[in-house]
Amino acid sequence: MKMVHWKLIVAFTLLTGIFGSSMAYAQEIRIGVLAKRGAEKAYQQWNPTAAILSEKLSQQFVIVPLKFVDIEPALKNNEIHFLIANSGFFSSMEEKYNLKALTTMVNRRQDVALQEFGGVIIVPRDSRIRKINDIRGKRFMCVKYSSFGGGQMAWRLLLDRGINPKTDCSAFLEGGTHDNVVMAVKKGEVDVGTVRSDTLERMEAEGKIKMEEFKIINKIDDSFAFVHSTRLYPEWPFVACQPADRELRRKVTKVLMLLPNKHEALDAAKVYKWTYPGDYAAVTECLRIIENAK
Repeated sequence: MKMVHWKLIVAFTLLTGIFGSSMAYAQEIRIGVLAKRGAEKAYQQWNPTAAILSEKLSQQFVIVPLKFVDIEPALKNNEIHFLIANSGFFSSMEEKYNLKALTTMVNRRQDVALQEFGGVIIVPRDSRIRKINDIRGKRFMCVKYSSFGGGQMAWRLLLDRGINPKTDCSAFLEGGTHDNVVMAVKKGEVDVGTVRSDTLERMEAEGKIKMEEFKIINKIDDSFAFVHSTRLYPEWPFVACQPADRELRRKVTKVLMLLPNKHEALDAAKVYKWTYPGDYAAVTECLRIIENAK
């Protein structure tokens, strides 16, 4: 079965009304995806995964791009069978919505496998901000307060250094997407921004920015393949939601785990492979520290 071009799938999605009736839900297996760089990017990245699951399991899998604020309502209303979203969403909603991590994403950079990710804090190259303490009193932008790699990781780092961005910055803003944050910093619309690791490298590869236009605050020099400012946490999980029964969960897990490296679905998703679920205790701790500081 040939992979359907993502634009055709988008068109089909719009025509059939992906947010349609409960009858549509019963006929389709819906994979909710946090659209951290917008819906179009989400379709490009994840439609091939839906296509291979459809082919292997003889059921129709569709991608449902979700904004940050859409995830909890989708879980509450049982609108999705599976969820691909940041580790923070999983840790904060695991018990409330009876979620189950089936696999964890292994990211990649030049064929280096990465089971963790971090946050990166950026300023314009010519900024006078040189260290974390300099962020106090500045305009700080995250992706969303609920973005783990694009918000909460850096938030926890600042709290550890005695800075609460909600009260100690002149503004603590949300950009909506990782790209928006990077461009706001580039244009000088904010003084400081934070996004997840790999964002800068991928935007540079797409010709949108040059890494040299930015300065990394609290840059950690280690063996990790992407620039980062924070400690590392487990990568995104592929999560089963309440509408997915045990047999469907088993079949989906098997397909994902057995995908060979360099498979079209993995290439599109920028995923090296799917592996056994990680330990998300560190994520839960990060969220607890932020909650206690509010």
